[in-house]
Amino acid sequence: MSRMFYPKLALMNIKNNGKTYFPYLLTCIGTIIMFYIMHSISINDGLNHMAGGNNLKFILDLGNYVIAIFSIIFLFYTNSFLIKRRKKELGLYNILGMEKRHIAKVLTWEAFLVSITTLTLGLLGGIIASKLMFLVLLRIINFAVPMGFFISVPSIVVTIILFVIIFGLTLLNNLRQIQLAKPIELLKGGQTGEKEPKTKIILTLFGVISLASGYYIAQTTESPLDALYLFFIAVVLVIIGTYALFTAGSIALLKLLRQNKKFYYQAKHFTSVSGMIYRMKQNAVGLANICILSTMVLVMLSTTVSLYIGMEDVLKTRYPRSIEVNASNISNEKKDSLNQVISEQADKLGITLKDKINYRFMPIYMVQDNDNSFSSGSSYYRAGNNICSLTFIPLSDFNNMENQSISLAENEILLYSFRGKVSGDTINLSGQTFKVKDHLKDLAIDSESPAMDHNSYYLVFSDEQTINKLYRTSIENSSDARENKQDLAYYLGFNTNGDAIKEIELTKAIGNKLNDSSISGYAQGLEASRETFFSLYGGLFFLGLFLGALFIMATVLIIYYKQVSEGYDDKERFQIMQKVGMSKREVKRSIRSQVLMVFFLPLIAAVVHIGFAFKMITKLLALLNLTNVTLFVLCSIGTILIFAIFYAIVYLLTARVYYKIVS
Repeated sequence: MSRMFYPKLALMNIKNNGKTYFPYLLTCIGTIIMFYIMHSISINDGLNHMAGGNNLKFILDLGNYVIAIFSIIFLFYTNSFLIKRRKKELGLYNILGMEKRHIAKVLTWEAFLVSITTLTLGLLGGIIASKLMFLVLLRIINFAVPMGFFISVPSIVVTIILFVIIFGLTLLNNLRQIQLAKPIELLKGGQTGEKEPKTKIILTLFGVISLASGYYIAQTTESPLDALYLFFIAVVLVIIGTYALFTAGSIALLKLLRQNKKFYYQAKHFTSVSGMIYRMKQNAVGLANICILSTMVLVMLSTTVSLYIGMEDVLKTRYPRSIEVNASNISNEKKDSLNQVISEQADKLGITLKDKINYRFMPIYMVQDNDNSFSSGSSYYRAGNNICSLTFIPLSDFNNMENQSISLAENEILLYSFRGKVSGDTINLSGQTFKVKDHLKDLAIDSESPAMDHNSYYLVFSDEQTINKLYRTSIENSSDARENKQDLAYYLGFNTNGDAIKEIELTKAIGNKLNDSSISGYAQGLEASRETFFSLYGGLFFLGLFLGALFIMATVLIIYYKQVSEGYDDKERFQIMQKVGMSKREVKRSIRSQVLMVFFLPLIAAVVHIGFAFKMITKLLALLNLTNVTLFVLCSIGTILIFAIFYAIVYLLTARVYYKIVS
């Protein structure tokens, strides 16, 4: 036998199975391009020269892992379509005299040709497109890094290693299936799943409970901190529920439709319902995958677009004053000294300070036992989700800040709840009871509180001595207690009339003076942090677009293979229907009814998932300082509409392939 027999046969097989092989090849090439681009950008030295570069590199590194894991799972999944369609062909080889070891050689050569072709084209495409994608990233984050065209050798090596492993594992899996299968099983491999599946009541109920539990968590979560902890649990429950309901619930629903004689005994319903029942076991997984991928695309794009478009809102939420100065353990003398330093630095730069707000305070974390009782918490793990922050403010600072002249007895306080609830006219703090003279409806420092991840309260006490005494009592049994400091912390926030450059200079000058003095504190400002925020949220936006494109590509391929697979499964069935009297028009109408019913179900389910997750997602966005819910609503609606249009276009294109196969 010629040495070139197996390579030629492998090449011929790829050409003959082009309808299923070429989309797989294109997907492999696209995945390789995306992984190379992401990896090469993440290790680019240019990122080290920008503000927030470390955060950006961390985001891109995360993208590397996501793409790598997704590539392994997705290429294994798509390869299963290929081997399923080709089992009959391989079984025919076996019947005609080829031993399984010969078939293994053919499959090995096919895998080799696929690997060489896709890696070569993928790496070339990645090298060419990486510069463009890096420029897109720089454009998104508003940063210019001088960089010429370069080829990342480490990225090439990592990409080759990853995808050689993936192709090797898929080959071993294919060889395992061929080795274990009997010739007759291979010949009928493309027809597996034709037996009517049983109605799995337990699995259906399990799916309903899982999905309902995930929705319940998403709807009842109020605290952003709780949302951070529970989001992953809710996602897992929804994914499990989605797979269970598509696998078992869909069959139960179809059988209920079959029992409805008025609905079932119509030509367009009879063929579509009966056909889906017989094939739902294999289709359900694909439909669930489309639903999950669609949900991921919608969530990623809507959130990252919201964060990027709402960048100014984010900055204003995080920095309600142009510049903020925080100092800890500071006496009144040091406070006056600090104010003098700030005024001097502003005068040097010709900047006028306005809208000033300042106060001294004592921050402490406690556990909220109930609506009006708080106890000392040794740490987060002990406190759990009941951890809350308390800010103690002296009455003199409050009156000065609010321009009031309120008086308080030693056991009286004023209370403002930024997030959380305190009921009644008394409050217990580490065993000490205070009378709440007034529940404040607003506070000048309300805007100074960025989106926090836990309940937050502001308490105004009669004097500093009461605050220090309560603080020492609260921390004396705490394992992570700080030193018993006698002085309060200090906050000063103000706006400026200067331009962005002068504001950045002032922020840096104040920070340098704090470092040079004996004052423990820091200065931060909106303009000084702008580049860092653009790097972080711009990186998230870039990653969202990148992964969104990857998941959309996966969705398209799954849809395509589902249509091709269904087409081959339906071909003989509809030929029989035509032979027994159905017209071509009735057949086509039946096909359209079936495809539409199945095709848009994942999209509808994905939109429902987004609707139930909306509240929890807004809580998570609050942790990233985006509190503009209206913006997120508009971005979500826009993303869904654009994705639905794209989804419909994919349907029209793939439906044509389906019709050609069936007819």
